[in-house]
Amino acid sequence: MIRKNQARLRRARQTRLKIAELKVLRLSVHRTNLHIYAQVFSSCGAKVLVSASTLEPEVRKGLANGGNAKAAAVVGKLIAERAKKAGIEQVAFDRGGFQY
Repeated sequence: MIRKNQARLRRARQTRLKIAELKVLRLSVHRTNLHIYAQVFSSCGAKVLVSASTLEPEVRKGLANGGNAKAAAVVGKLIAERAKKAGIEQVAFDRGGFQY
């Protein structure tokens, strides 16, 4: 199990290095069985510019479960709307070493 986790962390590190090299904003997605979280980080990676998750009341009221595909679509639309309002047009997807 440790080997699999170490391999995933290595893939995540390589992805983040490549994104930092490109100097673009990074869209990070974290998924659990119950919830989905999405954040857009600055190019240096130190500041969260916009975020959305299934924990927010406006997202939660229409969903029975926050960890399914319908919830992911809602969070995706919400993060896109917020990014557009913030003036963000292009991001690089950071999957954190997972296969999304």
